[in-house]
Amino acid sequence: MTGSTSNKIKAGIVGGAGYTGGEMLRILVNHPNVDIVFAHSNSNAGNYVYEVHTDLFGDTDLKFANELSNDIDVLFLCVGHGDAKKFLDANPIPDHIKIIDLSQDFRLAESSKLKGKSFVYGLPELNREAIKKAQNIANPGCFATCLQLGLLPLAAKGLLNGEVHITATTGSTGAGQSPSATTHFTWRNDNLSIYKAFDHQHLKEIGQSINQLQPSYGRTINFVPYRGDYTRGIIASIYMDSHLSGDEALKLFEYYYAGHPFTHVTKRNIDLKQIVNTNKCFIQVAKHGNKLLITSIIDNLLKGASGQAVQNMNLLFGLDETAGLKLKATAF
Repeated sequence: MTGSTSNKIKAGIVGGAGYTGGEMLRILVNHPNVDIVFAHSNSNAGNYVYEVHTDLFGDTDLKFANELSNDIDVLFLCVGHGDAKKFLDANPIPDHIKIIDLSQDFRLAESSKLKGKSFVYGLPELNREAIKKAQNIANPGCFATCLQLGLLPLAAKGLLNGEVHITATTGSTGAGQSPSATTHFTWRNDNLSIYKAFDHQHLKEIGQSINQLQPSYGRTINFVPYRGDYTRGIIASIYMDSHLSGDEALKLFEYYYAGHPFTHVTKRNIDLKQIVNTNKCFIQVAKHGNKLLITSIIDNLLKGASGQAVQNMNLLFGLDETAGLKLKATAF
């Protein structure tokens, strides 16, 4: 491990009162190799963390801060889209501090640099070696993570040859903590709706990653996202024409993800309760006639956000990739 003069990584969190900030605190409070130096929140400064994230009562006496400290090794930006760039413009961060940004501000190659800082796209199953050598990480989006993990093994072998069709449903926490008409309980409960069909913002980072492995791929990825009537988790069904048999596809996926501790491949049916509250991705591979069906599931707040950010931190500092992330699924 590098960066800290002690035997623990010193971490700071900006945006600690939101959903991803809360998940970050829950993980890092129990991480064996991390000390939380501060959790920044303008609106909650001076309040105990457990007054906002009430489940942390008894786990920490940390209070939210309204000031930053440079006596850290890593800074997590758990802020809204567009706010990470604004924060870094207003608050120059010394070069010795590694930054892991959970917004979409630095995910695309054309926007991955700011004031001499460059960001590596932080999907470990795609860029693990580059992440290990990076200074700053752009953490992937939740839908982007789920869908890419369902497509990367095919792209790696140049086997995406036609259009891809995807439907995926996410829980209400994917919309963030700020209330809106479509996150209100009375609207969301017992309800489903489509949003941003065919033009979801995560399609750009998905396309970027696919082309990293299969530069020749230029066909359409048709994506229809749904708002689910539950709190957390993403389930995606992905299908395309394929000459692979079911067994060939299964072996292809198993080979690609061998050695990646959080992504697991099966031909059995999968469901969200297997992965909610974990950093895992489960992928089911099945053949139906000439169609290959891939089902991919993740927790949008963990593998889709804060869990993956900690996974990236572990890689940056030479820790076991799974440190602090051996979490129990809700199961039932």
